[in-house]
Amino acid sequence: MALRAGDHSQAAMNGLKEKVLTLDTMNPCVKRVEYAVRGPIVLRALELEQELRQGVKKPFTEVIRANIGDAHAMGQKPITFLRQVLALCVHPDLLNSPDFPEDAKRRAESILKSCGGHSLGAYSVSSGIQLIREDVARYIQGRDGGIPADPNNIFLSTGASDAIVTVLKLLVAGEGRTRTGVLIPIPQYPLYSAALAELNVVQVDYYLDEERTWALDVAELRRALLKAREHCCPRALCIINPGNPTGQVQTRECIEAVIRFAFEERLFLMADEVYQDNVYAEGSQFHSFKKVLMEMGPPYAVQQELASFHSVSKGYMGECGFRGGYVEVVNLDAAVQQQMQKLMSVRLCPPLPGQVLLHTVVSPPAPSDPSFTQFQAERRAVLAELAAKAKLTEQVFNEAPGIHCNPVQGAMYSFPRIELPPRAVQRAQELGVAPDMFFCLSLLEETGICVVPGSGFGQREGTYHFRMTILPAVEKLRPLLEKLSQFHAKFTREYS
Repeated sequence: MALRAGDHSQAAMNGLKEKVLTLDTMNPCVKRVEYAVRGPIVLRALELEQELRQGVKKPFTEVIRANIGDAHAMGQKPITFLRQVLALCVHPDLLNSPDFPEDAKRRAESILKSCGGHSLGAYSVSSGIQLIREDVARYIQGRDGGIPADPNNIFLSTGASDAIVTVLKLLVAGEGRTRTGVLIPIPQYPLYSAALAELNVVQVDYYLDEERTWALDVAELRRALLKAREHCCPRALCIINPGNPTGQVQTRECIEAVIRFAFEERLFLMADEVYQDNVYAEGSQFHSFKKVLMEMGPPYAVQQELASFHSVSKGYMGECGFRGGYVEVVNLDAAVQQQMQKLMSVRLCPPLPGQVLLHTVVSPPAPSDPSFTQFQAERRAVLAELAAKAKLTEQVFNEAPGIHCNPVQGAMYSFPRIELPPRAVQRAQELGVAPDMFFCLSLLEETGICVVPGSGFGQREGTYHFRMTILPAVEKLRPLLEKLSQFHAKFTREYS
């Protein structure tokens, strides 16, 4: 057990050497890191699962972990073609099996030829297998209506998260008023606040407008920027589109306004676009920052620095555990790009199974391929079900008094606002927890439903929310939503 400052003399008296690493001597930046989606409430959910296995009686029979966007853990089936190619690459003897379609075999053979020793067990180059980076470039070019993409500007990564942290590391500089600041949306995905805390970067909050379906307002960006310049040097602006946890999809006009703002204020743009396949609302459409930037022409297209991120963890794939992703950099200084390559080389390379899955996502079966029909059917079914669940979530929550849920236009989450009675807020303060954390913990203990309090993502003062994934199967989702709504009503009565 680590010795605290007050235990030093006692340790000396007992002849014990003080540990080199204690809470007092460890990196203070690490102590400031918080990651809500795997925070205290999730630890309690794990304890409850263990108690249920041990036969402890609870008012519920299972814990439903609706706290994280983990599609396969919630019952989503893998896409057949993705797993076939991966299986063939992992175990090449299967290439002789009649159970695999020829197009999957051709893919696997092509990938294996690009691997050292024709094996996924070999390292790749640090930026990822060249063949797959070329596949990613073709995917981006096709997605963006023919705008060219250069494989040399694409770095494969261990999920999008690893690439995001790498780019943030490049931006860290200065002390005091020259210390780097990074603008992030509130509510935000806690990766950003956690990474900024670890890197000792100043977090600069800009608020999304809940009353306008979590819209991004350039006036709010300017307010946050001017205030931050009083105490740090803001150098980057992060955008999450479609939004996590808020589910909004940015319009093209909004993206253009953000690009102009970043250009005028000399801010590096980071576009987190991992939910680009997850757009459900009628009239909503995904526009990549790269496409809009290039179509705006000079001076933006030739000068504005941009890093955009994508992943195999979300979309229709949901392959979170394989940790595959990429970052494309645009208008990055050539010398800085070399430094980025060096930084990535320290980690050797992203996992090769994740790189293989990324290949299958950016280069799916063509219409003439034997796997095309099944692949398209599976992809459409997953996205159609997600769209239906997004609508169902909004509908059920908005029928409940005291709960307001904006339309889930995209991504995989709802972020409803909840009204909490003053006595509940007071009780939470007595317990030393945020009011919405108190609500979510109470919900977990009584119903087994695990959601994440809005305070873990950031929210306007005096408002309370929670984030819940829409991933549970439809037959589980409706009862879950109804049970949660009923619990909120009971909680409100109890503390009124």
